[in-house]
Amino acid sequence: MRTRVYNNKEQIFCEWRKRWVRLTPEEWVRQQLLHRLVEQLEYPMSLIAVEVPFTMANGKAFRADAVVYGNAPLPRGEGQGGVSPLMLIECKAETVPLTQKTLDQALTYNRKLGVPWLVLHNGIQTITINCTSGNNTYITGLPRYTDLLRGE
Repeated sequence: MRTRVYNNKEQIFCEWRKRWVRLTPEEWVRQQLLHRLVEQLEYPMSLIAVEVPFTMANGKAFRADAVVYGNAPLPRGEGQGGVSPLMLIECKAETVPLTQKTLDQALTYNRKLGVPWLVLHNGIQTITINCTSGNNTYITGLPRYTDLLRGE
């Protein structure tokens, strides 16, 4: 990961957004996690979107920290490049504990996105939830990309 100081502010280059962004504690956690997904768990970089905007039914705008997409086209061409969203990632700074409030935030976003996997991550703790069975199943660690595609 590339970092720099610009106008007396630390920045990190976001490979997904193809630009320099302010290096906040949350951004550091996000970048670390995204690079781990690509480098260790074989997630295709091209199927990860960062700061994904969406609007809830009430008209309120939100941004998901990251969304991982599948490689199967959706019938109506919805989603990133016509592919289905598989995982919603919500990151917090290391100093911010993962609480019920964090989970509620991700679940609220998921009402709109409808992904089968949720990941909450703060650099110290990772909570991974498989939502495919209709029940929320908590798993240890992060699944490989191939496991996401199989629904495991």
